[in-house]
Amino acid sequence: MATDAPPPPAGTEPVQPTTEAFIEVQESAEFGELRRSHRAFAFPLTVAFVLWYLLYVLMSSYAGGFMGTKVVGNINVALVFGLLQFVTTFLIAWLYSRHASTQLDPKAAAIKSRMEADA
Repeated sequence: MATDAPPPPAGTEPVQPTTEAFIEVQESAEFGELRRSHRAFAFPLTVAFVLWYLLYVLMSSYAGGFMGTKVVGNINVALVFGLLQFVTTFLIAWLYSRHASTQLDPKAAAIKSRMEADA
């Protein structure tokens, strides 16, 4: 049984910034710094991960002998590389989460607060 919340009292709806305000913020140095901080983290890690993935694919295709080398028991180099793809993915997600919470979120919150105050 779902109950709908009553509408907020008249005049208490959040005021939306204008299109001009969004453009002004987009062109600001503060927003540029937020964008640079995101790109400085995301782009290098993306390139590194794609290269790491391509190495795995190319080695699987062209270095079958090496990839089939036994490491321990029935575990070979290809399986280790494949599992490391998952480890790398989760590591990057964790690193990005830390970066976002310490570097990006405070800057974004400051921009949002300023925009809401100006609206």
